Amino acid sequence: MKNASSNNFDWMVVEQSLEEELRLERNIRFIEDSNNVDVLSQLCVSLMRTQAHQSKLLKQAVGHIALLEAVFFDATQKP
Repeated sequence: MKNASSNNFDWMVVEQSLEEELRLERNIRFIEDSNNVDVLSQLCVSLMRTQAHQSKLLKQAVGHIALLEAVFFDATQKP
């Protein structure tokens, strides 16, 4: 288990590999270079739906993790 004095939120730091960063940059450049308004509109709608879903899922997951950590902390503090 990690040292208790370390930052309890270290697991929330996003670490991307170089490959992931380069793939993202390639996709961004493809979008920036696109002139097709219909495709960009469809992409925007899709991204908004995906972002809303992932945001809600992440909020729920972090809340669940916080609850589990609170229960664990409480259980380890009792004699």
